[in-house]
Amino acid sequence: MNAIDPSAPEKIAWNEAFCSEGANCFRFGLDDAGRAYIGSTLTPDAYVTDSVEALRALIAAVKAGQADHLL
Repeated sequence: MNAIDPSAPEKIAWNEAFCSEGANCFRFGLDDAGRAYIGSTLTPDAYVTDSVEALRALIAAVKAGQADHLL
């Protein structure tokens, strides 16, 4: 995934945020070029971006337990 890209489109359609205890909220978005974004509601101008395929792979890996050591 990439850090903030200054050439990224300004129009990102964000989904409703997913929040856990303590108001730790993450959100997912797409831009008009079809790139995927993950951001936090605590820092709305900060996000990572990559292809939709990369986001799908990340979600599949998390669901498969590959990030369980972070819990």
